[in-house]
Amino acid sequence: METAKINRLKIVLVEQGKTGKWLAGQLGKNEATISRWCSNVSQPSLEMLMKIASILDIDARRLIDNGKDE
Repeated sequence: METAKINRLKIVLVEQGKTGKWLAGQLGKNEATISRWCSNVSQPSLEMLMKIASILDIDARRLIDNGKDE
């Protein structure tokens, strides 16, 4: 059974031409943490998702996979 993809962080970073390393620098986080979020191994907190959305200048809902095609 495939693991559910809860966040779309990796997709949004690719769409914006940004890297996990760049985001890690913006957030003051370890690059490995960003990698785990991008691969859906772990999830950022809601507060962190809001901060990421602000940094990427997008609606936070774009970072969450609601299971529907957009």
